[in-house]
Amino acid sequence: MLKKRVIFALLYNNGNFMLSRNFRLQKVGDLNWLRNNYNFSQIAFSIDELIILDVTRGKRDFDRFCVHVKALTENCFIPITAGGGITQADDAVKLLRSGADKVIVNSIVQENPGVLSDIARQFGRQCIVVSVDVKMIDNQATIWIENGEKKSENVLEKWFEITSRLPFGELYLNSMDRDGTGQGFLLSLLDYLPQSYDVPVIIAGGAGNYKHLAEGLEDERVDAVATAHLFNFVGNGLEEARSKLLDEGFFLAKWEKRFGLLQQGTD
Repeated sequence: MLKKRVIFALLYNNGNFMLSRNFRLQKVGDLNWLRNNYNFSQIAFSIDELIILDVTRGKRDFDRFCVHVKALTENCFIPITAGGGITQADDAVKLLRSGADKVIVNSIVQENPGVLSDIARQFGRQCIVVSVDVKMIDNQATIWIENGEKKSENVLEKWFEITSRLPFGELYLNSMDRDGTGQGFLLSLLDYLPQSYDVPVIIAGGAGNYKHLAEGLEDERVDAVATAHLFNFVGNGLEEARSKLLDEGFFLAKWEKRFGLLQQGTD
């Protein structure tokens, strides 16, 4: 049985890190603020992976984003996924060379899905996380792309049909309705998963405390839970959340620090 995971997501916008509520962005601080409030050399004790998403509106400076990714990965010894604005395989190459272990894609899944095949040929499908942003409208699970600004012609059921033929290793299932609300995950989105879906699922959108993380992890269809709320888990918030989850018996990795290095515990 594979261990479940807790993932922290950072939202990047032109040199700053953001809070998002229903995809409306609020500036929090720059890289220095992040370093002062989150010790990324120690954060690996609290989370299993880190996702860095470029949610910049308008024109992106992709090279500048890569510089920030590199700065964040230098002293962070956990798997890191980065993406946002990937339009070609070369973008994935740049992020991987900047220290990312995996890339996350969204809009190109529908606009230019051949890019996924290009990336998979070079690095394998396990290197690709596919993200989908879902908003419920009139009881339909509608799909939104381009940072949630453009409604896709596909609903979630059709999206799963389309992506069943594409090479990727994980699904990042994100609720726009719950994004940043702290009301908990919209677990009903999991009901749209095809039967016998064999791609690991990360559920996101709505986590405001450790109880919400627990609710997601309790669902057997969920492999990982993600939160992007900088304030709810600031300071030692992530550490406390993980400790409570372990105390409640969730099957998470236990990490120990030996000789300045992270090692998995024996439990």
